[in-house]
Amino acid sequence: MLIHTDCRHFRGDIPCAPHKEHGVHCDGCEYYDKVTENILIIKLGAAGDVLRTTPLLHRLKADHPTARIWWLTYTPELVPKTKVDKILKWSAESLELLSSVSFSRLINLDKDHFACALANRIAATKKEGYLLDETLGITKPANSNAEAKYLTGVFDDISKSNTRSYPDEMFEICGYEFDNDKYIIDAPEEKTFAGLDTSRPLIGLNTGAGIRWTSRLWSVEHWAELSKKLSAAGYNVVLLGGPDEEPRNKEIAKLSEGTAQYNGTFPLKDFISLVNKCSLIVSGVTMAFHIALALEKRVVVINNIFNKHEFGDVYGLGEIIEPSKPCQCYFRGTCVNKEYFCLEYLNVDDVFAAVKRQLA
Repeated sequence: MLIHTDCRHFRGDIPCAPHKEHGVHCDGCEYYDKVTENILIIKLGAAGDVLRTTPLLHRLKADHPTARIWWLTYTPELVPKTKVDKILKWSAESLELLSSVSFSRLINLDKDHFACALANRIAATKKEGYLLDETLGITKPANSNAEAKYLTGVFDDISKSNTRSYPDEMFEICGYEFDNDKYIIDAPEEKTFAGLDTSRPLIGLNTGAGIRWTSRLWSVEHWAELSKKLSAAGYNVVLLGGPDEEPRNKEIAKLSEGTAQYNGTFPLKDFISLVNKCSLIVSGVTMAFHIALALEKRVVVINNIFNKHEFGDVYGLGEIIEPSKPCQCYFRGTCVNKEYFCLEYLNVDDVFAAVKRQLA
């Protein structure tokens, strides 16, 4: 019996999808899709960084049409199933599997020592991104194209002077030129959220930044005031966030005098569906911001501690707004400025004006 073990659909441990759906066998199968190589992407987190790495898939699929693409990550829900053949969550089982496969190309875009150590161990003809120096036990570039991004990660002054976007730098690591290639995300499921009022255009306010990044938190009073202004201007408002943001979102909802809806927290897939119901997202530099870009929503991005050039022109979908007083806490999770907290100098009226510009 003819068996196409080199077919993209063939598993070897269970029947393939075309056989289950159509009853076909390999001999004469119209779904035969020959695979000649394996490519592995290691991009574990943060979740937003996983999304903004997905533009690479456009080029990889074009350059390697017969490759089986693998991706190792902490957030498999954000990796597009339409473009990636094997999506693996970091686990002992996944690491065991990867150690037994040979790859033509390994792209490790994480500088964490354990990700780099794994990249050292995996068999690959070509390695790009970052590896672990086996003598010193520290991260090092795997190829010359990774050196520029390597330097921005170890010297703040070089990072601050950088004028290139993150996707542009990722493309350079892989030997490509970035051409505004868009994020890729699987189409969100249609969900119904109890009590969500969509009778008017819906504005999502993603109010947090995780417990690690208190330096990026705009005050609950400011969020509540913004909600009131948006409601008076004819929009509905929904508060977005995860478990870390739940206490502050409840407080904002209370301070907003009923203008901000808060529906609680959701699994990631449902959260994506909720973002998809919004016309515009106001957010810090968070996963929600990147989800909004992937869904091609309008965005107003609040930034203070990062280099704004890292986000490019947000694909022409919005604008980045910063406080009037400069931030002194570059890439710091907590504010160390004794004189002032910069986000107190981000005026609600300025954010509101930015929202109106984008909705226009």
